[in-house]
Amino acid sequence: MPTIEPSRLSLEQKAALLAGQDFWSTLPVEEAGVPSVVMTDGPHGVRRQVGAFDHLGIYESLPSTCFPPAVAVGSSWDVEVAARVGAAVGREARALGVHVVLGPGVNIKRSPLCGRNFEYYSEDPVLSGRLGAAHVRGQQGEGVGASVKHFAVNNQETDRMRVSADVDERTLREIYLPAFEQVVREARPATVMAAYNKVNGVHAAQSRWLLTEVLREEWGFEGAVVSDWGAVHDPVAALRAGLDLEMPGPSAESARRIVDAVRAGELDEDVVDSAVRRVVALGGLVGEASAGFDVEGHHRLARELAGECAVLLKNDGGVLPLAAGQRVVVVGAFAEVPRYQAGGSSHLRATRVDSCLDVLRGRGCSVGFAPGFAVDGSGDGRALREEAVELARGAEVAVVFVGLPESEESEGFDRESLELPSVQVELVRAVSAVAARTVVVLSHGGVASLEGWHDGVDAILEGFLLGQGGGGAIADLLLGDVNPSGRLAETVPLRVEDNPSFVNFPGEQGHVRYGEGVMVGYRWYGTTGAPVRYPFGHGLSYTTFDVGGLSVEVTGDDSVRASVTVTNTGERAGKYVVQVYVATGAGPVRRPVRELRDFAKVGLGAGESRTVGFELGRRAFAYYDVPGGGWVVAPGEYAVQIGADAECVVAEAAVRLVGDVGGRELTLEDTFGEWIAHPVVGSVLLEELTSALPAGQSAQFGERPELLQAVRDVPMKRVVGLVEGPVLEETLERLMGRTRRAG
Repeated sequence: MPTIEPSRLSLEQKAALLAGQDFWSTLPVEEAGVPSVVMTDGPHGVRRQVGAFDHLGIYESLPSTCFPPAVAVGSSWDVEVAARVGAAVGREARALGVHVVLGPGVNIKRSPLCGRNFEYYSEDPVLSGRLGAAHVRGQQGEGVGASVKHFAVNNQETDRMRVSADVDERTLREIYLPAFEQVVREARPATVMAAYNKVNGVHAAQSRWLLTEVLREEWGFEGAVVSDWGAVHDPVAALRAGLDLEMPGPSAESARRIVDAVRAGELDEDVVDSAVRRVVALGGLVGEASAGFDVEGHHRLARELAGECAVLLKNDGGVLPLAAGQRVVVVGAFAEVPRYQAGGSSHLRATRVDSCLDVLRGRGCSVGFAPGFAVDGSGDGRALREEAVELARGAEVAVVFVGLPESEESEGFDRESLELPSVQVELVRAVSAVAARTVVVLSHGGVASLEGWHDGVDAILEGFLLGQGGGGAIADLLLGDVNPSGRLAETVPLRVEDNPSFVNFPGEQGHVRYGEGVMVGYRWYGTTGAPVRYPFGHGLSYTTFDVGGLSVEVTGDDSVRASVTVTNTGERAGKYVVQVYVATGAGPVRRPVRELRDFAKVGLGAGESRTVGFELGRRAFAYYDVPGGGWVVAPGEYAVQIGADAECVVAEAAVRLVGDVGGRELTLEDTFGEWIAHPVVGSVLLEELTSALPAGQSAQFGERPELLQAVRDVPMKRVVGLVEGPVLEETLERLMGRTRRAG
């Protein structure tokens, strides 16, 4: 690994190192043997540009494999899929002379309207963190650095370079930071990318709390913090906060401001030196480019992995897989010209692209085809639809390909609705009215509404965006060569208005308020009982499974070991996703009805059984205690649940955990209710109060329970003020002493 003692460099040289040499590379120090590090966009492929540069997907890049984007990988619920994508991206990066590929993105899907949701995994931090860490391990295992992004709370494209995401700390800690934490702690990414937006009024690239206190001091991150391209507003403030490398470059103005700040005594030169060491250390990723990559092999891999990602939402009457000899017609422009990626910085120049229609015909399937609509809205929509209806009229099965055009989903802007284009909705309804059976195949990057046509079709195969091999993978799934095993990584609502962020998205006047708190996605729908079209975790198979034999063992004050047996009860091999949720009402904070805490994807042959084990540690049961500044496991009862999805619990066992019996130290500023709930003194508080109060007042507590309710939210110092004499205050001082000793 290249090293250089910063004292060997002038202040001007050091300042220049802290911004890029150009759009995609760092500044070399040739006399010290420090090479230039080449970065480029990812995360599901290598967008290597050698001519005109941009970060919005405008200019061409070298050919590379477009693997399934994160929206698809998230639906695989498979860490092996994520790791294999990362490793393949790493191999191609080495062949293309790239040392750091920017990705993966692990931001939470707060709203289905976010225009960049295709580049993120899930609405859940556990699923996002596990997949993101696997991708990083796979990519860095090939010697190419990763850049986990966008840190942090970058959940919309509207006003993304200025908007302040205003989020309470518990919500930050429980929802928006854990995926980053897991990637940093478990996979040790080479870099972390600071986001464009502000977090609680401070630009993420200038937030010392995020970049130093949380990222480095709490999580132990040792790599370099890189800005998103153009995210630095004040280079001195950013450097002081913990940012190391401003991109893109060059930025003579930033270097000058850093030099001036040091010389004016406004910036400690040691801060500059630390950043220089971290940027120079990235040079350890530089090596000779490999001789190339296996283009055909990677295309086959892309197709294989895509088959793991599609979600079978509906399959009434077992219409899928298609049977040999059926009269099948294919309708919809996306069958011929697939929608496989989205716009923006991750837009790739694929090495080749499979068309599902071509693959089906290449397999000897005699299928008629009608486009049904034009993706760009051109042409005679009615005539195209009528042609498709006539084709479908005599079919046993009509397979209709619909989705969203790339023009409606991209980095840089958010969506305005969840609806499919009306011409496509009309096509589905018209075809399903005449075909004996109708299958709909969906292609889109963010959640799309299924309303208006869902009940009129027999099967729905959710493809999202599957990458360049997606067309072949869809054919494999339709024909039954591959058994669907994907599960939804985000909820499909009945209406966008039902989403918990709806009234606060995308904000106004420079602020977006995260008023739903921790109740994001399925946590909200499940807790409120709001109906959805399909819940988080839903997905069907061509085989059937039985889940039973749940065993739960308490292994510590705040840990549990669980195991469950899964049996494939069908006649074909398949994969089942075991989803482990935890539910509790313990503690002083409102908890969602259940939260995903672990998962595993299990492949089973027909008739095969397997027992799967899980170690649920402290964080599986903890909430973030803001007053105490840490994670707390409340003493009490917890339910370990195995879910077919976030709504349907198929097995459950209750455990009682000792938890953090000490609790936090109480003061007279705490409310009467907080005293009652305290694990050390709560159970004896009423007895102690009864003994301390005058006879007339103590009787009131037993005879009028509504008085207890009335003072529940009153600070204890006010309760003391209602009683004459020092006895009560002395009693409370003694009880506070017990909480101090217990803590």
